[in-house]
Amino acid sequence: MQLSEFDFPFDPSLVAAQPVIPRDRARLLCLDRTTQALTHRHVADLPSLLNPGDLLVVNDTRVMAARIAGKKLPSGTMVEVLFVKDLGHDVWEVMVKGTFHPGQVIEFDRRSRATIVKRDVTGTQVRIESPIPVPQLLRESGRMPLPPYIKRPPSREDHDWYQTLFAKHEGAIAAPTAGLHFTAELLSRLEERAIQVAMITLHVGPATFKPVTVERIEDHQMGAEYFEIGDETARAIARTKQAGRRVVAVGTTVVRTLETAARETGAVAPMSGESRLFITPGFQFKVVDALMTNFHLPKTTLVMLVSAFAGTESMRKAYAEAVRERYRFYSYGDAMLIL
Repeated sequence: MQLSEFDFPFDPSLVAAQPVIPRDRARLLCLDRTTQALTHRHVADLPSLLNPGDLLVVNDTRVMAARIAGKKLPSGTMVEVLFVKDLGHDVWEVMVKGTFHPGQVIEFDRRSRATIVKRDVTGTQVRIESPIPVPQLLRESGRMPLPPYIKRPPSREDHDWYQTLFAKHEGAIAAPTAGLHFTAELLSRLEERAIQVAMITLHVGPATFKPVTVERIEDHQMGAEYFEIGDETARAIARTKQAGRRVVAVGTTVVRTLETAARETGAVAPMSGESRLFITPGFQFKVVDALMTNFHLPKTTLVMLVSAFAGTESMRKAYAEAVRERYRFYSYGDAMLIL
């Protein structure tokens, strides 16, 4: 398929700069894949849109305050470093703009600095010298890694806004945004309707947002992201399938995790590892029966996954409807429910 097939006109004024409060008051565009009907609801309506016995699967990754300011030595030029992944032995994978070479030093404060040990087309690695662990350094001095389409600096509120209610295992550089809509009150009403919630972990990294630059999307190489599925979640999925109920993925990261671990029967094995799964139209879903997801940027792997699940033409019609009805887009925006 061609990259141009996943482009669509868009109004930049629809990008949400901050979330709706309370979070479950976000709008929810519902797409029925059987009838192609589109209906307009709110996330708070989710209990009435699902059936007793359905299983919601959410991502419990926790976003690191991964952006930290520093200055290049000896020039003193200010730069911002995005910490991506702990590689062990005080070495981290990072993202930083500008010209750097091995041996270049970035000073964060009088106590902490990073030295470039690798910088090439595959990425950048630094060795950290600090009297405190990097997670503590980020908690004390880091800022939340808001996406670049949010045209404002991160605020104190973003430390709460850009974290889901389920956030537990630290390691992501971006939020699993579909999960941002859930509130304690909504979870209580889901439980009252016998709709269960299970958790997986996928640490959202650069692979999710890597631009697709090839014309044939099949030529795109998906990077690796760490995931984990526990025994309890695997058993919950098995019970749901055996009862003939639906597994509802909350977000594209959950879809990729479950389908990475899927067996031909639709069962999911408890496991951990790295997923490089790239889901495009024609993919045969084995586990996921329904999907809740935010609206995504054109020409991205996220839009391709949604197109694979909903159908490319259905996705385009849903997005056109969302633009007409002025839904709020992207991380802090509204959501879709595809049944």
